[in-house]
Amino acid sequence: MIVEINFDGLIGPTHNYAALSFGNLASASNAGAVSRPRDAALQGLAKMRFAMSLGLTQGFLLPLDRPDAGWLRQLGFAGSDAQVCAAAHRADPRLFAQACSASAMWTANAGTVSPAADTADGRTHITTANLSRMTHRSLEAAATEAQLRRAFAHPAFAVHAAVPATFGDEGAANHMRLAPAHAVTGVEIFVYGEEGGTFPARQNRRASEAVARRHGLAPERTIFAAQSPAAIDAGAFHNDVVAVANEHVLFAHEQAFADPDRLHADIRARLPGATIITVPASAVSLAEAIRSYLFNSQLVTVPDGSMALILPQEAHDCTPVKAWLDRLVTGDTPIRAVHYVHVRESMRNGGGPACLRLRVVADPATVDPRFLLDDARADRLEAVITAHWPEAIGPDDLGNPDLWAQAWAARAALIELQN
Repeated sequence: MIVEINFDGLIGPTHNYAALSFGNLASASNAGAVSRPRDAALQGLAKMRFAMSLGLTQGFLLPLDRPDAGWLRQLGFAGSDAQVCAAAHRADPRLFAQACSASAMWTANAGTVSPAADTADGRTHITTANLSRMTHRSLEAAATEAQLRRAFAHPAFAVHAAVPATFGDEGAANHMRLAPAHAVTGVEIFVYGEEGGTFPARQNRRASEAVARRHGLAPERTIFAAQSPAAIDAGAFHNDVVAVANEHVLFAHEQAFADPDRLHADIRARLPGATIITVPASAVSLAEAIRSYLFNSQLVTVPDGSMALILPQEAHDCTPVKAWLDRLVTGDTPIRAVHYVHVRESMRNGGGPACLRLRVVADPATVDPRFLLDDARADRLEAVITAHWPEAIGPDDLGNPDLWAQAWAARAALIELQN
């Protein structure tokens, strides 16, 4: 049975607030604060459990190995893992913070996914994102690809390496899909940024075009749309901060796209039954949308066929956003329910519910079962997190060898659990 599976990133034990992501206002505003990795991972797991309670199929991906001593060796540091980390931290604390980042938790950036119904060869295609525009994220591509190849080793999938790093590719965070239903042929929308603004455009159009070619997408079922420069400069570093799609519904801010009228016309030409819900700036300002992560929500279809939004608690706490959502669910739209979840630790680093998940439309029977979540596996993951994750990491703790050892041991415990 073909369904949408959300693969959430399990938040890693080195989750910290080093503010490495230029253009991510939430990350920058919490620079130097004390993070709580154990709480972060448990909050993420609780969100996964909640999604399952709605009747959704849930998967997960493991955190990557951090600190990344292998990457530091490429930069000339030598010795054991601990010696490499100690030397790197002494020489360049900022560089060492890059090697400690837990940013792979945001699996919306793991890759771009085209379901089998859209592709020329009838397989689900996944291209690993290169994330080349941010140093700490560029470390992820090889390890993420390896994990994707394990999770999706079945012949029903084709997993691709990242496109050349010259062309920045940020994965599903800049990709949307519209279709009458998940399992039928749809329209794939690739959203790219133009250079020249205050903050860098993360997604390059040529990277998006390369992914579409790799996946065998028909040109008449593919749309390329530019992000609004105003949205990027306001802190919408990825399109999923200002827009989200599900089946036939596009839910977006009025200022999400550079040319919304053209995009809407292109969508309606390719999918006449599309429903486009636009939130006007007069009701929710761009700043309020970004601060609350209204659109960085999971728009999902629940078993009764209706749609629901899974939003961060911050959306509830923003008065204009909450008022608009209250009107939304009582109006004549397919979105019939809103649910608020606590992912505060992720939010403070600039990632909401949508950042934490990669959407894959597939038959769960074709996925490696070690990457699918049920209550029993969630219980085991919770026990490992509680036993091994640090309670807190302050700005001076990244240089502590005890933290490195704890992080490596935590990941080893996860690997043992999964095997």
